[in-house]
Amino acid sequence: MSIQQENIMKLVERREKARLGGGLKRIDAQHQKGKYTARERLAMLLDEGSFEEMDMFVQHRCTNFGMEKSHTDGDGVVTGVGTIGGRIVYVYAQDFTVSGGSLSKTMSEKICKIMDMAMVNGAPVIGLNDSGGARIQEGIDALAGYGDIFQHNIKASGVVPQISAIMGPCAGGAVYSPALTDFTFMVKNTSYMFLTGPAVVKSVTGEDVDQERLGGASVHASKSGVTHFASENEEECLADIKRLLSFLPQNNMEEAPRRATNDLANRVDDMLNDIIPDNPNKAYDMHSVIASIVDDADFFEIHKNFAKNIIVGFAHMNGRSVGIVANNPGVLAGVLDINASRKGSRFVRFCDAFNIPIVTLVDVPGFLPGTQQEYGAVISHGAKLLFAYGEATVPKVTVTLRKSYGGAHIVMGSKYLESDVNYAWPSANIAVMGADGAVGVLYGKEIKAEEDPEKKKELTEQKKNEYNDLFCNPYQAAQKGYIEDVIEPRNTRFRVIRALEFLQNKHKEMPAKKHDNLPT
Repeated sequence: MSIQQENIMKLVERREKARLGGGLKRIDAQHQKGKYTARERLAMLLDEGSFEEMDMFVQHRCTNFGMEKSHTDGDGVVTGVGTIGGRIVYVYAQDFTVSGGSLSKTMSEKICKIMDMAMVNGAPVIGLNDSGGARIQEGIDALAGYGDIFQHNIKASGVVPQISAIMGPCAGGAVYSPALTDFTFMVKNTSYMFLTGPAVVKSVTGEDVDQERLGGASVHASKSGVTHFASENEEECLADIKRLLSFLPQNNMEEAPRRATNDLANRVDDMLNDIIPDNPNKAYDMHSVIASIVDDADFFEIHKNFAKNIIVGFAHMNGRSVGIVANNPGVLAGVLDINASRKGSRFVRFCDAFNIPIVTLVDVPGFLPGTQQEYGAVISHGAKLLFAYGEATVPKVTVTLRKSYGGAHIVMGSKYLESDVNYAWPSANIAVMGADGAVGVLYGKEIKAEEDPEKKKELTEQKKNEYNDLFCNPYQAAQKGYIEDVIEPRNTRFRVIRALEFLQNKHKEMPAKKHDNLPT
């Protein structure tokens, strides 16, 4: 055997060993937990045969605590580039079989290199997190590694889509990178995120809590809103990442790819003409409205289990990717509160950053009252949603279905925030407040002065009817040009699609600035 052949054989053997990460025993332990390895996950995520691995032979440089005696090629993270649906993506997947996936300085360098390449080449970056945290043996170097990753997340924000999937533990400083990315996925029962673990919580606060209740997928999907998706298993998680990417452009300079559809742009749906109940306090299914107007009733909801009083997600309309924002009258009557404002503003800003038109469906009675909301800074959080709509320069089309009152009317993609096209259904009530509250303010003394109960009731109803006739309809707003047209509900799909097509070459820039300053 020649020296060259020996060298090639050594290379092949070393590659095979590197692909085993921490070895077969640790791979088996990973499988016994119901988890896949880093390379198995990437194989499921990427198009078959498309993965080009980088830095396979990188090793740590730590010499403390006997670490100089133990080296594994790849150093606990698999990085590279591949394709999903034929489109380029940059990826990294932490390997829990190597030192528990703990982050070393060299691991961070591998991850940052991939993020740099993603930004330079204008392609999404996807991180699959499964790590025990900072590698304690490396001390400050490990912390520096996290800091470098965070800084790269910040630089990449709004340049290329960033997606994080938490496939195992993610604690301490490690949680900030996923929090800085655009979308976060978690897997039920096998992943968790928290800054301080159960033991620290108990020692400091006395609270007895396990990992799942402290930072499990279900908790973060429904209570904190830290994660956008709580998947049943890893297969579902990776499939949803692929589906999400189908709605997104590669970078902030491109538009999302158009999708072929046989769903006619001028399709009408008579169901919409009857969906609004006669009783203004009765709910209806906003998801049915969304399904009716988007292509093939295909709506990919984001943050499905968090702040359910507002609905956000992606769809296609006549093949074009759009972001949908809709109040949900079936939950808290569709009011805006702290969490709904957070959820909506973050989504609107993402759509604007990546050239995705925003379609807003409005049925909002106002902001949720109460000390809990006021003490929690609902003013500032509501201002975030207002700010997001006001700064968005992508095409914005708003349809008011029923209630649109007070400050919430302004916040939800109104004409005053430079929405391009505003429509209303005939059932729309656009006013400072509803008739019940308005009559109390305008005619309270007159009604209170009436001593006869029957006459008082008649007077109250009379004043309500007068107020409704004057304000609680879409026509005063139409007369003043605050909405472009009152449309028949059955035609909503066609009218929105046509508006988006008229706006497809929209170009608008905000005044030059270093950056804006979001409300706290």
